[in-house]
Amino acid sequence: MTVRSSLFAGTMGLCALLAAFALGATPAAAQGSKMKIQEVTSPGGIKAWLVESHVNPLIAIRFAFVGGASQDAPGKDGQAYFVTSMMDEGAGELDASAFQEREQALAMRMEFDAGRDVMLGNIQTLSENKDEVFDLVRLAMSKPRFDEDALERVRAQILAGLKFDENDPETVASLAWDRLAFHDHPYGRPVKGTMASIAAITSEDLHDYVRRVFARDKLVVSVVGDITAEELGPALDQLFGDLPERSELVQVAEARPPLGPTREVIIMDVPQSVAQFGHRGIARDDDDFIAAYVLNYIIGGGGFSSRLMEEVREKRGLAYSVYSNLYPYQHGAVFVGNVATKNEAVGQSLTVIQDELLRLAEQGPSDEELDSAKSYLTGAYALRFESSSSIASQLLWIQIEDLGIDYITKRNALVEAVTMDDIKRVAKRLLAADQLITTIVGKPVEPAEIIPTGAPG
Repeated sequence: MTVRSSLFAGTMGLCALLAAFALGATPAAAQGSKMKIQEVTSPGGIKAWLVESHVNPLIAIRFAFVGGASQDAPGKDGQAYFVTSMMDEGAGELDASAFQEREQALAMRMEFDAGRDVMLGNIQTLSENKDEVFDLVRLAMSKPRFDEDALERVRAQILAGLKFDENDPETVASLAWDRLAFHDHPYGRPVKGTMASIAAITSEDLHDYVRRVFARDKLVVSVVGDITAEELGPALDQLFGDLPERSELVQVAEARPPLGPTREVIIMDVPQSVAQFGHRGIARDDDDFIAAYVLNYIIGGGGFSSRLMEEVREKRGLAYSVYSNLYPYQHGAVFVGNVATKNEAVGQSLTVIQDELLRLAEQGPSDEELDSAKSYLTGAYALRFESSSSIASQLLWIQIEDLGIDYITKRNALVEAVTMDDIKRVAKRLLAADQLITTIVGKPVEPAEIIPTGAPG
């Protein structure tokens, strides 16, 4: 086992808070402390980032397998999502009831979540139970049962959820937007699947997904809590050592979302409409990403301090909510916004949004907006590290995005370094106000192309 450390102290009290990650610890109790991220390599060659804290007898582990829903087999949309719902439904010699009883007895938490690009795992345990918990999680990943009775019960739950989603305007707008933006690319397919695809998935399909994706070569791990580097090395082999050495991932093509203008209306009998708008974005490894991140805070990521909230809601009272986000997926980044408003105000709201995006592209924000954005983004960064679980999650995504073990110390400086020239350059590059892809769900008054509810996609 090898251990490599990155010892650092940040600015603005950040590291004091980072050191107080364990549940129940407070920033004040950690003033002057330093946080140490250790890179641990197990005897079997499995790597993980570790932050030790022995304040509380708790261990939080976050891990990810590259793949996610983009590895769903053709015609098996929702395959990864189905797997996540079945991971505590029995493994090895334990059926669903026995497995779940064992979970309760150990007072542990085990969760899986399917993203577009990664399959995420979450383990939380008392340190005194770690060996038994790790054995149970190992069994779930390496020898899942996927019994027919459990599969049919979970299938019914997923189908009920999909039926509910059919009547949720925001979900419908999002799914329609993905279809328009990504077409036949895996990102254009619903992560949760469809009624038809979920109905067709078999136990063999679930085993096939686990066999192809759950492997050590595409594994990323972060650990925070009451465990030493010397203990973690063997524990990593205990958890993941039974998995195949190499995955069998299907290559995912680069997605190239087209520019609009494209507008699709899906009629739903609801009192207010939801609209999703956006177009291609900026990749996470692009030199302009941090500037784009600051710009998005100014546009719609800053809540009530954002430009869109000010212009659409505060000044004109047109919308209940309006916001924007950057989604730097591994194979195709997008800039996406959302607005919810009464049916009579959809067109006017979208016009104001387009006008503001155009104004930002042409003129950039004010100095006050830029200063306020950088001040908030740097000051609030420490809030992402309030507990062992949140620190483990942050460290995991830093690894997934390959930002480096010292990223936490550099991040605020990167934000501070963004200049008005950077923002204006990126605004011209990113924002195409007259070329938005827009989906509207509701009964908007303005005439537009209408797609009946329940249309394919």
